[in-house]
Amino acid sequence: MRADQQSGTGPATSTRAAPANKAEALADWTDGRLGIYALSKSNLRKIFPDHWSFMLGEICLYTFVIIILTGVWLTLFFVPSMGEVVYEGPYVPLKGIRMSEAYASTLNISFEIRGGLLIRQIHHWSAIVFVAGMFAHMMRVFFTGAFRKPRELNWLFGAGLLILGMFDGFMGYSLPDDLLSGTGIRFMEGAILAVPIVGSYFEMFVFGGQFPGAIIIPRLFTVHILLIPGIMLGLLTAHLILVFYHKHTQFAGPGRTNENVVGMPLMPVYMAKAGGFFFLVFGVVSAMAAIATVNPIWAYGPYRPDQVSTDAQPDWYMGFSEGLIRIMPGWEIGLWGHTLVMGVFLPLMIFPLVLVAIWSYPFLEGWITGDKREHHIADRPRNAPVRTAFGAAWISLYLVLLAAGGNDLLATHFHLSINAITNAARIGFFVGPVIVFVITKRWCLGLQRRDKEKVLHGRETGVIKRLQHGEFVEVHAPLPQDRLYTLTSHDQPQPVVLPPEVDENGVARKVSLWKRARAKLSRGFYGEGAQIAKPTAEEHQEISSGHGHH
Repeated sequence: MRADQQSGTGPATSTRAAPANKAEALADWTDGRLGIYALSKSNLRKIFPDHWSFMLGEICLYTFVIIILTGVWLTLFFVPSMGEVVYEGPYVPLKGIRMSEAYASTLNISFEIRGGLLIRQIHHWSAIVFVAGMFAHMMRVFFTGAFRKPRELNWLFGAGLLILGMFDGFMGYSLPDDLLSGTGIRFMEGAILAVPIVGSYFEMFVFGGQFPGAIIIPRLFTVHILLIPGIMLGLLTAHLILVFYHKHTQFAGPGRTNENVVGMPLMPVYMAKAGGFFFLVFGVVSAMAAIATVNPIWAYGPYRPDQVSTDAQPDWYMGFSEGLIRIMPGWEIGLWGHTLVMGVFLPLMIFPLVLVAIWSYPFLEGWITGDKREHHIADRPRNAPVRTAFGAAWISLYLVLLAAGGNDLLATHFHLSINAITNAARIGFFVGPVIVFVITKRWCLGLQRRDKEKVLHGRETGVIKRLQHGEFVEVHAPLPQDRLYTLTSHDQPQPVVLPPEVDENGVARKVSLWKRARAKLSRGFYGEGAQIAKPTAEEHQEISSGHGHH
């Protein structure tokens, strides 16, 4: 070796061939400073499982990108001001009407800027699909148990994204300052004022004075385009990093275990499919925006505090909060010279309790089962009957409240009594989830029995055979090994068993109320009547080799 190389002071020789072109030379330059070759080698060949339900998360990601792109474009023309102007634009029905600059600039985007209305529609439809995609994605994660260890934190990030997306959507459609969105802000103001003691102070903080004030639109604009999107971008990045780190869940099947992933590599297969799917999502959202009008603010007119628009409905994802208000009786309690508006305050308190329940469920189920293992195999919903029943009951409650939030529309469109609809929703609020829970649980148990029957007796072939004594039976064909594995590879946790009431010395044991509650919940989740025992290999061998198997 040369002396200059030994001392480390001279130029080191390289056995690598010279760059073939400028792109390769740029890549070499970047690698020398960031180490992209080693990073790419370890990550670009990462395997991702392939299942249609995983596209729900991709829809969320792509619509978020579309929201950002269209939102940046809209900020170039939107004026977030409540200063009054007289409209002199091309929309004749509103000529000469006094309105805020925010509303006038939105009309300007819609009617005077080339492509402005289409971009507005794409932005709004993307927000609707974004929240719908997150809702469906979280339900997929919930029903398949993909929130279990080690993904509890990712569940929290996903739930945070859903909640922030809902609030950011509310602020977004409030910005035009039209009569419909102003009614929604008035709804928010009423909820704030219903908070005892601090409600009026909080209203002054949010609105900068009495409703509607002169700064609410600029404040909503700042929060809508900077604060919440920034937090969401951070949560989304953390969410994707954890998905990449923990690896994606996969459904049970031959060769699939908790220690491996069966699927396609990120590069080039998954990236090519993801890129194509992004443009497909963008195209579908654009087609929806071009065909179906959403939030036609010109039909509502500018906001005035003394007016309320007819058919005032929020976007679907805030409909349940509207439903909570509408089904709640208008109770008021006089206390120490103050009035507690329970008809608004109680629904306002139910909302965060629901969010806490959503966030805490993975930890609740983990505590009930006592399971500390990592889970990378997704459950079939039927194999977790109680969890699936809880999810279905929650969805039914959401639908009941969504219908209650549109009780006036249901009354006018179907010629029904609005009081009858409201009372039915009140009953459904308490009874509906219970009925759905029972039906869903029994449905799951029935599907488990069907799977067990398939494993033990095989599938029906449609071939009828006559036995020697004259009986007609249908011939069953044994299931292939891969199907047998899929139907029998799931876990069946056993309920927690309390220790005997007395120890070996005859001394009564002290069992805390906390442990007793855990054991009772565990029996409800995994005890008798909550799951059907899987067929054993001995049962399968006995039936398949016996004379009674056809």
